[in-house]
Amino acid sequence: MRPGALRRRLDHGDVGRMSNGNYMMTGLHGLDEPLLGNRDYGGRHSEGKTLECIWVEGQRKEHLHWAALLFTNLIVQWAQWIANIVLGSVSFIARILPLPSNTQSGSNWKLLEPALNPLQEARLRSLQQRLGIPYDGSRLEHQEALKQLWKLAYPHRELPSLKSELWKDMGWQGPDPSTDFRGGGFISLENLIFFAKKYPQSFQRLLHKQDGNRSEWEYPFAVAGINISFMLVQMLDLQSGKPSSRAGRRFLELLAEDEMAFDDLYCVTFQMMDAQWLVKRASYMEFNEILKSTRTRLEHELSLESVSGLKDLPAYSLLKR
Repeated sequence: MRPGALRRRLDHGDVGRMSNGNYMMTGLHGLDEPLLGNRDYGGRHSEGKTLECIWVEGQRKEHLHWAALLFTNLIVQWAQWIANIVLGSVSFIARILPLPSNTQSGSNWKLLEPALNPLQEARLRSLQQRLGIPYDGSRLEHQEALKQLWKLAYPHRELPSLKSELWKDMGWQGPDPSTDFRGGGFISLENLIFFAKKYPQSFQRLLHKQDGNRSEWEYPFAVAGINISFMLVQMLDLQSGKPSSRAGRRFLELLAEDEMAFDDLYCVTFQMMDAQWLVKRASYMEFNEILKSTRTRLEHELSLESVSGLKDLPAYSLLKR
């Protein structure tokens, strides 16, 4: 304890309080004796150092202590300054180089917003506008689109009314398909129409479950399509300003090459999901699990260096026109 602190304790009556703890003091004259006792460490009798001498010696030691502490602080500050320079350089490099993403382990790494060229900006904005349109069963153009899907799916069957038990044949959950669009919006209907037009053979085979050994309790085709649209929007991070996930950034590259990249990727994903379904011999209750494994597989294919366009995706070869 420094002398000044000792004096303050004495001035505030600490000595009196010490007597209550069986630490009786004999008087203030005891302060004239050395604080370390009457003998030094070598066993020799001390030469009667006064409190003032000991205080001066303590001050000198304290100055040395603070000088050492100041020097240590300067070293720490220099180390922090150098570390900041290094970290700043790493941060600058991270802005210009893509960061790795580990989708296999479930990590969801977010990257910095990519710089888009005017074509990508326009196509992304157009796609996001499509995503913002909900399905509205009261709108004539939405009703016509639903009728168009039926005609593409069943060209030789009579068109039912907008509310009919026949819609269940396509894989809607009830007689009114409009109630199944809650999560997908109007774009999910557009995706199904695009699939039926561009890849009619694959569309028909999936609709009628013509490939492989099927479960007795199959997934409903139309509702599965809506779920795939919703999953793709999430995976590609399309509801943020600019996609920053690894899959989203790769999709922006594909969008620069193909204005309908989202719709084409939807068709690939639907075919991929059905292939996963058959391989795992799944039934209705396992649909969510199959959809998750499809997403993982699709993210992997999008990460391949050999993929520069949608047709380079290994799963694209499954599609038939």
